[in-house]
Amino acid sequence: MDFETHHYDVLVIGAGGAGLRAAIEAAAAGAKVGLICKSLLGKAHTVMAEGGVAAALANVDDRDSWKVHFADTMRGGQYVNNWRMAELHAKEAPDRVRELEAWGAVFDRTDDGRILQRNFGGHRYPRLAHVGDRTGLEMIRTLQDQCVHRGIEVHMEFTVVSLLTSDGRASGAVGYERERGRFKAFNASAVVLATGGTGRAYKITSNSWEGTGDGHSLAYHAGAELMDMEFVQFHPTGMIWPPSVQGILVTEGVRGEGGVLLNTEGRRFMFDDIPEAYRTQTADNEEEGWRYTQGDKNARRPPELLTRDHVARCIMREVKAGRGSPHGGVYLDISWIKKRLPNADAHIRRKLPSMYHQFKQLADIDITKEPMEVGPTTHYIMGGVRVDSDTQMSTVPGLFAAGECAAGINGANRLGGNSLSDLLVFGKRAGEHAALFAKANGRATIDVDAARTAADGVLTPFERSRDEGENPYAIQGALQEMMQALVGIVRTDDEMRRALGELTAFKTRADRVSVIGHREYNPGWHTAIDLRHLLTVSEAITRSALERKESRGGHFREDFPEKDPAFAAFNIVTRRGSDGTMEVSRVPIPPMPAALKQIIQDQT
Repeated sequence: MDFETHHYDVLVIGAGGAGLRAAIEAAAAGAKVGLICKSLLGKAHTVMAEGGVAAALANVDDRDSWKVHFADTMRGGQYVNNWRMAELHAKEAPDRVRELEAWGAVFDRTDDGRILQRNFGGHRYPRLAHVGDRTGLEMIRTLQDQCVHRGIEVHMEFTVVSLLTSDGRASGAVGYERERGRFKAFNASAVVLATGGTGRAYKITSNSWEGTGDGHSLAYHAGAELMDMEFVQFHPTGMIWPPSVQGILVTEGVRGEGGVLLNTEGRRFMFDDIPEAYRTQTADNEEEGWRYTQGDKNARRPPELLTRDHVARCIMREVKAGRGSPHGGVYLDISWIKKRLPNADAHIRRKLPSMYHQFKQLADIDITKEPMEVGPTTHYIMGGVRVDSDTQMSTVPGLFAAGECAAGINGANRLGGNSLSDLLVFGKRAGEHAALFAKANGRATIDVDAARTAADGVLTPFERSRDEGENPYAIQGALQEMMQALVGIVRTDDEMRRALGELTAFKTRADRVSVIGHREYNPGWHTAIDLRHLLTVSEAITRSALERKESRGGHFREDFPEKDPAFAAFNIVTRRGSDGTMEVSRVPIPPMPAALKQIIQDQT
């Protein structure tokens, strides 16, 4: 098999916010950069991030600072975060946002012309710089323009099937053009993974078709360690009805602008369960909640803006108690603000234009006049590739990771808006240090035999007839149903052990997958390849969740419903054993410096 081969100093896999920012920084350092994206340039999942980018600019409330942001992030992550990453993120996020503004991003403004910031779940003060509810789109547009300006080579609609290593370090990747099925090999001195999340392992998800855990799986099979895979975030407000919009995310910005959660009795049930740590910051009644959303910095937080894991569990409590909506959710109502605000319809359309237009067009729901029927949907994974805090390099030399496919900053639960500033802060660091690594270590030799073996392996489905093989769509659908049912929001030991048994059966079936036709324009083939990644990340999630015998953040076990202080001392790490099986271990969290401990105590 002949390969078209490309040579780069730094190869970036993934063209969302983290990948684009890494490519820009590596190119700025003088490296020759190649950028691979599974879809089209600009069609990244970052575009779906609507609420804003979290950074302690203190433009709306001057009490905000990096120290408060750091403390909020650690508290939201239930203190199993990589504290060094949380520190760097809080300190550097304001500069990254101002940098984005300097590159042309057009943010909403305060009356005196500064970047406007809004309230969001888990953040003490208004902290999210935003562009209406299209912040991710503006970020991608700005970063994409920078990449084009710097002449970075982009390979669009390209699927990576394997990372290549040589002499114990990353040396490139092999994959194929999705359109024509032609293979290419990439030789690189350093590789940056920025492939996003794993949401397609579940039936109900806000993730688009690209979110199949490619980067997690590629890194794992290349010998890198994964961490915190048990922590899956179920966003509390995804649309569940009508079917035309099922799974579409309703941005937290709706609640930030005054939206309230109601059960079928018309009651704001979030007041029923407010964690002790948040009581002094939570509004006592509807009126205070409204004052807060209108920007009165002396008012306290409405309970709808508690952390996502908590809100999701409260919604499920209402559903199980028989107080849920007809289709298994609750109601999110922002139209009620007409009682308090003149011209509320225009206010909602101006602040939440995407929410208004998409639900009006796709579901004939007018959010200025009626509530939305919402429920938890798989949204984000806090777990990912285990990386060095400062450089973002994985446990494989020369292999870096940033964004959702990297672990550490979020701990047990991500605060809304931290994902976009995470992309900027650690995308920059990954690109910077990948370029330094490439310069210091030179080009690695590409393993042609390994590249050919990887290509041959993904072609085997064509060798089976439809009658003797399995349908990849059927396996993927069954896997998603199983993960939703057995390793979802509420978990138990028995159900997760059943899930492991079913995963073993799915792997056997996946080895027998067949596809018909040829390599050009063949979505069945693409699904068969994605399936291998989904099985890897599903097993990592399940094994890690079994190991963590407590409830913390996005991980809730019905058989261990309380937090166990002993489990706050380590992270769960998964690695590929010498015999090819998945191994799970507990890795102690390094002691936090006294100065950072004091910051958390001061902000409590």
